[in-house]
Formats: sequence, C-alpha cells, structure tokens
Amino acid sequence: MTDTEVGEYDIAMKNGKIEQVKPWGKLQSDAERYIDAQGGYVMPGGVGAHVHLEEPPLFGKGSTADNFETGTRSAIAGGTTTIIAFAPQQKSEDTLLDTLSATHAKADKQCYSDYSFYLLVFNPSLKALEEFKALREQAISSLEIYMTYAALQLQDDQILDVLLEARRQRITTMIHAENGQVIDWMTKKLEEKRILSEFIDTPILIVHVSTPAAAKHIREAQKRGLPVYAETCPQYLFLTKKDLDRPGFEGAKCVCSPPPREGEEDHKGIWEGLKDGTFTILSSDHCPFIYDDAVNGKKTVLSNEFPVGHFKYIPDGCPGVETRLALALSAERLSLQKFVEVTSANAAKLYGLYPRKDALIPGQSDVDLVVWYPPGAVGELQLKNEMLQHNVDYTPYEGRKVGQWPRYTILREEAVWDRDGGGLVGKKGYGQFLKKDASSLAGSRSEEDWDIRE
Repeated sequence: MTDTEVGEYDIAMKNGKIEQVKPWGKLQSDAERYIDAQGGYVMPGGVGAHVHLEEPPLFGKGSTADNFETGTRSAIAGGTTTIIAFAPQQKSEDTLLDTLSATHAKADKQCYSDYSFYLLVFNPSLKALEEFKALREQAISSLEIYMTYAALQLQDDQILDVLLEARRQRITTMIHAENGQVIDWMTKKLEEKRILSEFIDTPILIVHVSTPAAAKHIREAQKRGLPVYAETCPQYLFLTKKDLDRPGFEGAKCVCSPPPREGEEDHKGIWEGLKDGTFTILSSDHCPFIYDDAVNGKKTVLSNEFPVGHFKYIPDGCPGVETRLALALSAERLSLQKFVEVTSANAAKLYGLYPRKDALIPGQSDVDLVVWYPPGAVGELQLKNEMLQHNVDYTPYEGRKVGQWPRYTILREEAVWDRDGGGLVGKKGYGQFLKKDASSLAGSRSEEDWDIRE
C-alpha cells in the first residue's frame, strides 16, 4: 500500500529497485528469494525526517546519546529506512560547508539506514548565506532555524535573511517557532515562584507543533494558499503533562520542547490535524539523552542545591525514532493511506527524495519496504526499553501496549531487520547518503525574486 492506494499485490525487485508491481498471483518470476507477507501490511519504509544524532551540547549540558550507528540501527528496527539528521553549525562559526563536511565524516560507513542532512543555522553570516547555493549543489535542500534559546535563536533580521536566501535557492526552512523572550520571562517568573512565511512567500515547515490552537493558525494560513507546512510528533499524541509530573526526577524522561500538553483533548486536536492535512509529517524529533548519566545525560542537573533537578537546564529531548511507526499504526486513528502519507510520503516529497523514496514505481523507486504482521498476529505487545536498539536507558513509552511491530524492514532489496529471524540482520555501513533535490510540494507562488512592493 502507498499513500494513494491499498490493494493486494506481488512486488518484484532487482538491483535494489522496484522492477514490477502486479496484482496478487499475477507475477511470473524466478526470484532467488521470496518473502511471504500474505495477510500483512506492506508499506514504503518510513522516512524519519527529524532526527538528532551525535550532537555536542548546543546549549546547557548534555550530549545526545545516539550516534549514527546506534540511531540508524534503531530506525531500521522500527521500520524507518531513511533518516534525515541535523548538521549543527556552532554559533562561533561563520561557515556551513565545514559543518556539513564534519557531519559527513561522522556518518560515513556508520549507518544501517540511508541518510541525509539538514543544516542547523545558528550564525547566518554573509559567508554562510553565500554558501546556500553550494549547499544545494551538495544535495542539501533544507535547514532549520531557532526562535528561542539564547545560545541558538536568531534575531528577526537574521531570520528574514535566511528566508530570503532560502527562497532564492529553493531551500525548505524549518522553524523552531517559540517566542524566546516570552519563554525566558515565564521561566523567570516560575523560578521566582518556584514553580512569518506570507511576507517573503517562501516554503516553511513549523516543527513539533503540540497544540490544537497552533494547528488552527497553521490551517488558516494554508487555506490562504501559503506554502506553510507543519510537523507533529508522537509525544504530542501519547504523552501528557502528567508524564512530566512523575515522582522525583522521573518526569525528566519526558522533558522536550514544546512539552507534552494537558491531555486527551489536546491529543484529539493533533490527531484531527493529521487527518485533515494540517500536519504534513509525523516525525519523531528523536533527541535522546541517557537518563542515568550525570555527565552527559538527564541527571547533569542534579546537585545538592537541586536534588530533584533544576528544570530549566534538563537536557531537552526524548528518544522516539524506533517507536514512531508502531505507536502511530497501533493507535488505529488514521487510515492506512494517511498513515503512509504522514510518516513517509510527504517527508520524501518535502525533502526532495521522491520518487526514489516512498514510491513503488518500477525502475525509479528503491526497494525500501516495511512488512507488518497480519492484524492481530502479535496480540498486545508491551513496549519495554530492553527490546529497543537505541543507545538509551529508557523509553518514555515504557509499558504502553502496541498491536504491531515491523516484521521485516527491507532497504534497497536487502532485508535489514527480520524480527523472527535474528532481529537486526543488516550491516553497519550499508546505508547510503541521499542527495536531496528541492521539495516537490507546493512552493513560492511566484518564480520571480522577492519584491517588497508585491
């Protein structure tokens, strides 16, 4: 099945590409190997379009726990065949190309899945802006900027510089859209008590949207024909404020930005946004920190003065690349086509990977597939961290019941995950760097350079 069609088919593959797709029983083949998926769901492999791997401390304390080896291993086990990870520029650097080269070096020959990069832009110097053209030439077509955190956030004029040059080079800009000054003020008050696209007409993606109210504003912009896209994540479908209120320091396991919201009504609004197209993609925002680690992990904030932690400095993020697909599919809140659309197809299109990824087009599409069990075959599987492949000592979804898990993950014709036949059977280094083109989703309404008079 794809984002547009559900049916019973036989699929033939050769040299890593889809060779034939025929109605079930109509394929004549002398294949060397067969996979019998009768009764199960066969979908394009997931595209994990928001993943933090092997990042240094960007602000405060803590370094991400997963590197490119463990993070892509975890992705494969969860049915994700392609990840797009961040390449973070340092605030002190005036170049992006050096950042890209350094991130290539970290990922080279380490990945189980295919991979590509975004650039995290923290210093849009004149030199960095001039490098946008070279980034496109090196197959990078997306970047992210922050509107919060003093160490990372850009000023309004810097944001506009980035958006304008991104428009010229057909680069999709992801925006971490929180009001940094308001957050700083609220944090100060809590401590005291101890408790942009229409202007320049360029495609933007608002990342990790967590509330129905924010979704409503995005939907209104989309209805006006603006190239505004949105992302949400499983933490805003399955976690709530109660998870942050766990006893002692346990709530730190669910600390992420934005935080999980109040409860079922918020969850319902986010699910509705996925159904009606407000949310273009369902990503994981996989940003893992080891919990029981006082040097680089969540417990770096514990001290004699703050024995249960200082909330402002808790390393910010949760693991989730491996559990994303199983959680969302098991919830049975989306049609199968919509599930494929938001977990794979739209990400492939938004980031210039379609139709090589997330399609079943003979001769063009890679054989990237996830084969699920027939409905009901796994019963109620209880999520436990010990069953996961990431380099983290917890999952925020510990104990949650799911009704599915990937049976096989196939990457470019090779089975790299076989749950009943050894688990992880792929090889480190098999993953390839993917060259991204411009987004194939709707972009700027005019091909002309931006003119303030328009």
